Amino acid sequence: MPESPAPRSVAPYLAVGLSTVIYGISERKQIRHNLENIEEVIHAAVSMVNINMPVKIIALAEGALTGFTDEIFDLPHVMAARDLFIDIPGEETEHLGRLAKLYNTYIIGQCKARWPEVMADRYFNTLFIIGPDGKVVHKAAKNHVWCRERSCVPHDVYDRWVELYGDGIEAFYPVLKTDDIGNIGTICCSDGEYPEAVRALTFNGAEVVYRPSEATPMTTAGYPGGGTWMIQNQGHAEFNSVYMLCPNAGPVYLAATSKHPVDIAGGSAHIVDYRGQVVSYSASTNNSVVAATVDIEALRQFRAMSLNNNWLKDLRTELFARMYEKPIHPKNLWLKEEPKSHADVDGIYRANIQRLVDRGTWTRPAVAHPGCRYQPAGDDGASWDEIKQKLWGPWLGE
Repeated sequence: MPESPAPRSVAPYLAVGLSTVIYGISERKQIRHNLENIEEVIHAAVSMVNINMPVKIIALAEGALTGFTDEIFDLPHVMAARDLFIDIPGEETEHLGRLAKLYNTYIIGQCKARWPEVMADRYFNTLFIIGPDGKVVHKAAKNHVWCRERSCVPHDVYDRWVELYGDGIEAFYPVLKTDDIGNIGTICCSDGEYPEAVRALTFNGAEVVYRPSEATPMTTAGYPGGGTWMIQNQGHAEFNSVYMLCPNAGPVYLAATSKHPVDIAGGSAHIVDYRGQVVSYSASTNNSVVAATVDIEALRQFRAMSLNNNWLKDLRTELFARMYEKPIHPKNLWLKEEPKSHADVDGIYRANIQRLVDRGTWTRPAVAHPGCRYQPAGDDGASWDEIKQKLWGPWLGE
């Protein structure tokens, strides 16, 4: 069989990750406050680093557009989908698209967004890429959420998702393939807690993987910084021969009236090369920048030339074929009903733990102690409208 034509060589370029200051929002129109800050930081970052190498990727952190209001206040899912979150494409991606065109670069971002083609009243934690022409060229949904996130994921509406997109890994882990920056895969935060996520992207051709944001204590465990988040991303890079691009969320102002931000993410934004080495790092989170050269041609040569360390070539796939035959987390949870509150969802995770014990996967401890549970930050009985007026009053009349 004749060889396929060789791809065009990709020139080295600079990838930039931004950790921007964030304001939580109570209405979609308030996103503009975060966009204004993002735009200022993009102008500053490009002017600062583009003398080193052409900037071809600018990556934003999770929460950069909206903050985490829905998670913090445990907002009803359908209400948050209607009042807080965006459409992709939409006015927010158009704003970022103008910046992508200005600098002839790709912008990678995250935002919770409606997917009306899937379900009318659901939002998904969504990763997107805007091309140098200002258009959205990639959209993917986060597949794993932590226990305090109300977002829907494809597995929660699995039958509908498969009906639309099929059940191949490309339906859940799509990869953008380009001639000028290589092949880009996107996951988010909790997705990266599972080695299967980056492996799936790698099987689909990924060479650079965007994984924005993680929270403390995962980012602050140990010294000098980065915690288990950085360890995971170095492992993803080394096991799969991919670059990992990992900006972290900046300090978060809870609301418009907040006097001080809280550094819930703990800094430690970083970029890891395809050998697992950290090539850029920032402990700071206050509108800070990480930047590193991405050499796609070198990655491709390493994958093709090495007989060691390019591990994927050695994988004995048949050995693992039956490992996931028994489900752990139930699918289709939110196909017919609205995603539940944090306290209710705790019960689902507790059932998952018991399922692993019953199977013999985990051994139960000798003594049963009370486990983690949802504890709301306040319980003064105020309605959401009252909370909005108190915390976002100055912005509500805009």
